[in-house]
Amino acid sequence: MATSDFKDGGQRLAPRPSRFTIRDLVDGAALVEYPDLPDEEANAAAVAGAEALERKMPSGLLDTVPGARTLLIEFDPFETSSERLSAILSSRRPARGAGLLRTLHVPVVYGGPAGVDLSGLAQAAGVSTEEFARLHATACYRVAFLGFAPGFAYLTGLPPLLHAPRLETPRTRVPAGALAIGGPYTGIYPVETPGGWRLIGRTPVRLFDPDADPPTLFSPGDRVFFEPIREEDFHRAPVSAPRLSAPRREPPMSSPLFRVLSPGVFTSLQGSPRYGSSRYGVPPGGAMDFVALARGNARLSNPPEATGAEMTWVGAELEALAETTVCLQGAAPDTQWNGRSAPIGKPFCLRSGDRLRVARISRGARSYLCVEGGLATDHRPRISPRLAPGDVLRSAVGSAHPGFPVPRLSFPHRSDLETGEIVVRVVLGAHRSLFREEGIATFRSSVFRVSSSSDRRGIRLQGPPVALAGSPDIPPEGIPLGAIQIARDGMPMVLGPDRPVTGGYVRIATVIGADFPLLAQAVPGDAVRFVDVDLAEALRARVG
Repeated sequence: MATSDFKDGGQRLAPRPSRFTIRDLVDGAALVEYPDLPDEEANAAAVAGAEALERKMPSGLLDTVPGARTLLIEFDPFETSSERLSAILSSRRPARGAGLLRTLHVPVVYGGPAGVDLSGLAQAAGVSTEEFARLHATACYRVAFLGFAPGFAYLTGLPPLLHAPRLETPRTRVPAGALAIGGPYTGIYPVETPGGWRLIGRTPVRLFDPDADPPTLFSPGDRVFFEPIREEDFHRAPVSAPRLSAPRREPPMSSPLFRVLSPGVFTSLQGSPRYGSSRYGVPPGGAMDFVALARGNARLSNPPEATGAEMTWVGAELEALAETTVCLQGAAPDTQWNGRSAPIGKPFCLRSGDRLRVARISRGARSYLCVEGGLATDHRPRISPRLAPGDVLRSAVGSAHPGFPVPRLSFPHRSDLETGEIVVRVVLGAHRSLFREEGIATFRSSVFRVSSSSDRRGIRLQGPPVALAGSPDIPPEGIPLGAIQIARDGMPMVLGPDRPVTGGYVRIATVIGADFPLLAQAVPGDAVRFVDVDLAEALRARVG
């Protein structure tokens, strides 16, 4: 049985001409909405709009993220504006060859140990488990968009009888290949991850491969059929699918600079956000405190976006393998250089065999080790991997150019962390009408505390609940850096560089670009207060 099957013929859903609206969410991000179209046509219009922008690739465009009914556009506000991008969308024409449709056939085992929710869903639907699986397998699905995790495709076409609510409390671990239902969508978890969808089976097919180009099996607009197989055939089924292009070329190896002796709590290589992979469900990533990274790079005459080592809470211990000049920047760490204190904020030279130990980080959450010329990174689309003992860090000098758009960074320094309260400016969001007036007032007037469960995906806050007018669930849409989502418990979460690409929780506001580094240095217990501003102030804040 073929894992996937690519066929010409058929037509993509052609969105009829329709008025769209575009609104700025924050400096550098805007949301395109299609209020006059039904769900499937709105999604098709969003996918077509993303293709039109990426085909023309105007100066300043960073990324496009189609959602269920919307299109998120991320851009460099120094280079372009939402008005200019809106004009391109208004004048777009269908791309040559856009009518070709891919059809993929995916083998699935229904039920079994992986399908723990199948019997309960069948009982709720009033059918047998066999009939539930048959109804699921005989439907024709379409890839609406990718998000949540790399390669995770939201498939429409699920029969209404099979619709099922997400779990109230997500599972901490869902295995790769799990077939699931979430609301009106069905989908497959490409990698092991937490998840709140109902599990009904599994597939052996590998949906995400960072070594391939493209790295995902599914693309928006693809048509998908599931083909039931027996449990005993699971391990004999093919696990990979034909690709439309060649494997990625490995970049040339560069000079080794460090060996990781101990990685600390969470150390990863971070530079500028890697835009261009959101269509595959891969977040842009990048330094949490990009101002600290840029400042450290400036001390070494590097470009501001040059990659450094981002260390959180407790830093790494490194052995130098070659002579190089480095600079530590960001929160003040307890640092030992061959047994003596190392300077902070000033360049110093390491020789081969030297040891640098960055211990507990104080007066903030993150420190950055910047290196002359920058560090080489793996530019494959994936979520930031943490460093491990034995990893070798290499110089970026002579390595391949990353090949993704780099925004211009120009942010002034603010020192609110020294006042005991972090004041963060935000632009109130497009979902304002979904909150009660008292909820908006609570958000504006309250002091929230940073939770210890915060990480690069998001900064969780604790405090008085923000009252919603109804359910926090919305049709999933693209999420910009700094978006503040409110879940069922009413608690805010500020989404970070490793956030899900799309999300289905209502969002009350977005942190302006200049102020996100303040939250990046917040430690558990820090007080945070939000102040809403307009877009003009958000843009002015980028240049001081």
